[in-house]
Amino acid sequence: MEAFFDSIPSWYRTAILVGGLLLLWIIEGAIPRLSFKSNRYRHAGTNLFFTLTTAIVNLGFAFLIVKASEWTSREQFGLLYLIHLPLWLHCILALLMLDFIGAYLVHFIQHKIGWMWHFHKIHHIDTAIDATTALRHHPVESFFRVIALFFAIITMGVPIWMVMLYQTFSAFMAQFNHANIRLPKWLDNTLSWIIVSPDMHKVHHSHHQPETDSNYANIFSLWDRLFGTFVKIKDTTSIRYGLDEYQDDRYQEIGPLLKLPWEKNKTQFSNSNS
Repeated sequence: MEAFFDSIPSWYRTAILVGGLLLLWIIEGAIPRLSFKSNRYRHAGTNLFFTLTTAIVNLGFAFLIVKASEWTSREQFGLLYLIHLPLWLHCILALLMLDFIGAYLVHFIQHKIGWMWHFHKIHHIDTAIDATTALRHHPVESFFRVIALFFAIITMGVPIWMVMLYQTFSAFMAQFNHANIRLPKWLDNTLSWIIVSPDMHKVHHSHHQPETDSNYANIFSLWDRLFGTFVKIKDTTSIRYGLDEYQDDRYQEIGPLLKLPWEKNKTQFSNSNS
């Protein structure tokens, strides 16, 4: 595994992620959790555009991430190097901490700091949550997440192959927990004790603020349970997605979504703004 992810070609990693997205999109058509009125292809097209902007941001900072990881490995710098750990334990702890800092923590902060929320909210405006929603992030938010990943690598000490393993797993899990698929309730509940399941994350996309401000995790559900942000509702099919003040159809289009953070503020939504 170390050798594979240490030298994984970018096209190979892209193929894994595209293949996973296509598989989930096909499954969504076969066993949808909810039936949406919106055009699936148009909806996917809008969200896929933001995959491109995210890729551009990530590519722009790839050198920084690689150099940071190589430096921590060379200098044995970071909390995970304070004591000698077996490689398997270093890998598990690295995945946990990259997920905590690079996904849960930065996500939580974006909900609590007003100016950051204005960039993150385009992800929440989607009213038809499916696997492609995982891709809908404003370019500025992509920058926030790259900086969080950089901070996690520097503070923890993470070799580049573990970073690549994490990013691949993280991207697939984001697609999975956004997917509009209907899992047996017992299976979804069981999965949610370890990883973020589709029903668990759908609560986060509710228009109801106490539910929106919950279930921030991406891979491991541990973080929401540990920090008291886990919320479970009995009937997730009753959830109405989106934000009440952004129900107009134009907010499902690329141009308005890109300009949205600079619009004159409507009703403030995050806890820090209420």
